[in-house]
Amino acid sequence: MFERLADEVCSDVGFRCVRPSYELADFGGTMLYSILIFGEEGTFDQLSEDEQAAVMSKHYALQDRLAEEKQNGPAAKLHATATAVTLREQGGVPVVTDGPFVETKEHLLGFYTIECNTIEEAIEAAKLLPLDIASVEVRPISWFGPGQVTASEDD
Repeated sequence: MFERLADEVCSDVGFRCVRPSYELADFGGTMLYSILIFGEEGTFDQLSEDEQAAVMSKHYALQDRLAEEKQNGPAAKLHATATAVTLREQGGVPVVTDGPFVETKEHLLGFYTIECNTIEEAIEAAKLLPLDIASVEVRPISWFGPGQVTASEDD
């Protein structure tokens, strides 16, 4: 699917975006999966340079495999939670705050979007990541965009 996506530059934010160039109608082929990476903020920064290089080599191995198999989609490392804002409704009005956040030790640190035939295939890809310093969740994605069909009528 990603090799069939239209290349588009988002000039307002300065990064490449992908948008489907066709409707996801038959659902008989591949599926999109997210690989969500959770961990404690700062763990990577506390590693030695050699340990950081070992962690990154696992990310590069995954990225190379996904590119080779044309399964790679958008991926990102998120900035620290201190840079985030929260939107909540107060009195029927959306309010932007800098907290309070949900109390948790583990945070969403980054994600991959990949295209695979089965969840087992997505899990095998996720196994290439450094699971010793972060936990990983693999979850199917339904495309959510104007004029697009979701991946399942069961969603």
